[in-house]
Amino acid sequence: MVKRFAHGPATLRIGDLEVRRLGFGAMRLPGKDVWGEPADPAAAHAVLRRAIEHGINLIDTAWYYGPLVANRLIAEALHPYPSDLVIATKLGARRRPDKSWVPALAPAELREGVEHDLRTLKLEQLPVVHLRWVDQQDITFAEALDAMIHMQREGLVRHIALSNVTVAQLEAALGKTPIACVQNLFNLSGSAGPVRATSDPQAVLAACEQHQIPFLPFFPLAIGHLASAGGALEATAKRYNCTPAQLAIAWLLARSPWMLPIPGTGKVAHLDENVGAVHVALDASVLDELGPTA
Repeated sequence: MVKRFAHGPATLRIGDLEVRRLGFGAMRLPGKDVWGEPADPAAAHAVLRRAIEHGINLIDTAWYYGPLVANRLIAEALHPYPSDLVIATKLGARRRPDKSWVPALAPAELREGVEHDLRTLKLEQLPVVHLRWVDQQDITFAEALDAMIHMQREGLVRHIALSNVTVAQLEAALGKTPIACVQNLFNLSGSAGPVRATSDPQAVLAACEQHQIPFLPFFPLAIGHLASAGGALEATAKRYNCTPAQLAIAWLLARSPWMLPIPGTGKVAHLDENVGAVHVALDASVLDELGPTA
């Protein structure tokens, strides 16, 4: 089990829940394009169990990963869950049969997502639920947030979190309810292939630091682009005796004590590699050398 972090504290609190500063993202567990069954379900189960062995106690998932596949694999591998395991989910999207992703932010759609998560994860209450925002004309951010607050009052949701939001939306939400954490795109490249940040990641991180809210950077490895051999990080990684993937994660941990990366993978070897990033000590010069995100 990992006991020491080279940068900052080893744990953070998401609401009243204490978690380690390196979590696991379940997006890579289903099949290709985050759709259908994995080619090797046993390997997916092994990755989840190995994460627990490493002391990871935050798993990030969503009912629309698969759809429903990632959640089912988590329950198959880990239920009954360790007492300290925190499962964080996301609402605000759904999948079409053509594998596309579309918004699902109406109150009825958010409730349906919570019901999917509760059933497939075998939980009576969801510990952390992110409202993942995508602008659309027929529903406002305030209306979606109000639906989340209502479900929390019903006892279906323990802590409300946000994803893909601006500073203005975070501040507006804090005016209504505590926000347990924020999950936005943030990595060394400022993008993840065709996906780019919808708001200034530096500004949102600064706001989280001001309010002492954990920041979960999604796509910390830019969907694997930052981990590739021969890439832009390889030379610097050799200087620090680590891999490019470890450098990218260590850079995030060094950026802020409120940073909590959630890299995902479907392979035990990659998980072991990612966990090793917490021991990589970077000096201030390399932070400037690699540069801030876009």
